[in-house]
Amino acid sequence: MPAEERLTELPALPNTPGYAHAVTVTGKLAFVSGQVAIDAKGCAVGVDDLGAQTRQALSNLHHVIQNIGADWSDVIKFTWYVLDASEVQTIRDVRDEILRPALGEVHNPASTLVQVAALFGPEFLVEVEAVVSIPAEASDV
Repeated sequence: MPAEERLTELPALPNTPGYAHAVTVTGKLAFVSGQVAIDAKGCAVGVDDLGAQTRQALSNLHHVIQNIGADWSDVIKFTWYVLDASEVQTIRDVRDEILRPALGEVHNPASTLVQVAALFGPEFLVEVEAVVSIPAEASDV
């Protein structure tokens, strides 16, 4: 796996709540565009429901990641854009529900969450993008 080390404990910083401070990698990287809660027909999913929107955005992101030959364990970093940062626990809960089966006890990727004034459309509450380390066997993508 190209994601080689997840730095989670440092003497000068508190332990992270389920994500890595840094992830080191080798090989080819992909920068995946932000995904929102939109279905295959272009319709918004989960209007006014942050949990449902987070699930759909991660599902869309996973579809892209798989199509470049990677999976959740190859994600190095997430960047989250939200309308209300006080709802971060909802995002964490959905993220863990989806990633824990794939990652097991390995810490989640590095992560940044930014509160924004607006997203792609007024119905969207969250957007997530990722940096992915492409496995060597998929590096011809």
